[in-house]
Amino acid sequence: MTPCRRKGLWAALTASTLLLGLATGCADLGYLVQSASGHVGVLWASRPVDDWLADPATPAALRERLQLSQRLRDFATTELGLPDNASYRRYADLGRSAVVWNVAAAPEFSLTLHTWCFPVAGCVGYRGYYREADAQAHAETLRAQGLETTVYPVPAYSTLGKLNALGGDPLLNTFIRRNEPDLAGLLFHELAHQVVYVPGDTTFNESYATTVERLGVRRWMQHAHGLQAAVAQQALTQQIEQRRQDWHQLLVRHRQRLEALYRQPLRAPAMRAEKTRLIVLLRDEYAQLQQRWGGYTGYDASLNRLNNATLGMQATYTQHVGAFEHLFQQQGQDFTQFHTRVRELAQLPSIERSRVLEQLASLRPALGASVAQP
Repeated sequence: MTPCRRKGLWAALTASTLLLGLATGCADLGYLVQSASGHVGVLWASRPVDDWLADPATPAALRERLQLSQRLRDFATTELGLPDNASYRRYADLGRSAVVWNVAAAPEFSLTLHTWCFPVAGCVGYRGYYREADAQAHAETLRAQGLETTVYPVPAYSTLGKLNALGGDPLLNTFIRRNEPDLAGLLFHELAHQVVYVPGDTTFNESYATTVERLGVRRWMQHAHGLQAAVAQQALTQQIEQRRQDWHQLLVRHRQRLEALYRQPLRAPAMRAEKTRLIVLLRDEYAQLQQRWGGYTGYDASLNRLNNATLGMQATYTQHVGAFEHLFQQQGQDFTQFHTRVRELAQLPSIERSRVLEQLASLRPALGASVAQP
């Protein structure tokens, strides 16, 4: 990045931050400044992938990952109907394990996430910080208000295509060394946010992007490695999906029990005691799942972090995936038509959009009953 370009970048984002501060109130100006300066830091550290590939000092392992990323990036445009723009054509090593740390929170006796509202993104159930210490400090402030909180690392995020003129979203060290299917899925997921994004409807946005991620990886594996590899990857994916579905169903049962509890006219001590009993029941049911999985421990950490905030986030990311997968089948497994139909859904009022998705979910076959061709 040249000095002139860097000055222009600072000027553009500083002006944008001041305007956003006026729109949202001075109370949020400090947060917006850290958001803008944090993203500037990410872009400042980035260089075109071609420069990294031409540099003899670039390690061989990183070179291979960057070459793969560009093949994935091209495939996303030509085969998945995702945008052809500046995003993921640059790379940055941030020298840390996450690009941001998100904070989510919910009341002690409710599963409704605390929300923050911003221009463009709308109202969302999380708030991101470029320094983990800042995220932890904000979480502590929320805990002091009686909220249950979670702080979790985020390897990548989307600027929704709004900053492509400034270089777009770069590849980062926080995810570039993931295995091939995971790297592909992450890129497809984040690019999907640039296709359709409904301000204030996190569940819709994340479910749609997750669907593009899963379907896109299946198609990539066949394209890059042939049908046999795609079938093998799909079999592995189905095993992963079955465990994910088992875990999700466990959480749904726990959510339903907690929601029923929180509706009861109980005093706080009695409510806490019953909540503790339900957590013990959850752990017993999880132990039974682990036996069925052959001792798989991949969800242990999630179980240990479980609270009202993490339960709220869990529902956000997966609730409509089944509906979107069925919609993809209805469009003849054509990504361009699929994106068009999702854009149409995005234009509907929230209540009507939810009704259509619920109807689509009710029509979807059970997992394993009908497997899309890779």
